[in-house]
Amino acid sequence: MTSGRPLALVVEDSADQSDLLRRYLDREGFDVFAAVDAESAIAAFPTITPVVAVIDLLLPGISGEECARLVQERYPDCFLIVSSVLDVADYPDADAALPKPIVGADLRRLLREVPR
Repeated sequence: MTSGRPLALVVEDSADQSDLLRRYLDREGFDVFAAVDAESAIAAFPTITPVVAVIDLLLPGISGEECARLVQERYPDCFLIVSSVLDVADYPDADAALPKPIVGADLRRLLREVPR
């Protein structure tokens, strides 16, 4: 991405949720790389450098929890937000939790913590 805007990685298998996150993140000043599954996100690792990642925990194939772990390994400075319909108590370790349904104000609040 050459826009000069920071990059957000979204890993979400629901098209509606992905579009919603893309709109919210764009409004907050981020370019967005959206992947429909963990495998697509991992395949893009050589070409992206996200400053924030929003990862759905319930993904087909490689789990969102495993994807989150791989993002943390590859991009240790990336602000990791996990999202799910699951109980927040069941979320893996991350910088922040974003329970579904996603609310724009909640995401904006979390994004204030992202270094740009």
